[in-house]
Amino acid sequence: MQFHYPIEGGCTCRAVRYRVLRAPLFVHCCHCTWCQRETGAAFALNAMLEADQVELICGEPEFINTPSNSGKGQKIARCPHCKIAVWSHYAGAGEALRFLRVGSLDQPDAMPPDIHIFTSTKQAWVSLPASTPAVREYYDRKSFWSQPSLERLNTVLVKTGKQKPD
Repeated sequence: MQFHYPIEGGCTCRAVRYRVLRAPLFVHCCHCTWCQRETGAAFALNAMLEADQVELICGEPEFINTPSNSGKGQKIARCPHCKIAVWSHYAGAGEALRFLRVGSLDQPDAMPPDIHIFTSTKQAWVSLPASTPAVREYYDRKSFWSQPSLERLNTVLVKTGKQKPD
């Protein structure tokens, strides 16, 4: 099914609503134990987007600092009322990238995973489709990302000073 942008999403109580203006850079289905613990589920499904491609329609999320496996932590944007997570910011790109919680979209099937990561710790009962790449830990972006997505990421990282121009 083809989805046309923009698409919308938000928390359960609808106090925080957002609009995604374009397709994500890449979508991770992460099976690490940190994501399992944080979500209370078998994995987390996060779509990586430039922060300026996620427009807040209403409400203002509260940011909760939580630990992460890297030791650098993450800031989770949650509804201040129902506490549902709508996106995260990880230390690597700071607030320039949003790791959007795909399940918070009105149409979550618009962003299926591009890759399954940290499958070395996935739950044994989870079956992965052969049609989607899967790696035991993390991966080299250049091996899996499209060239346009790599260019978009490079632009964001250069703007924020996280990377030098190519």
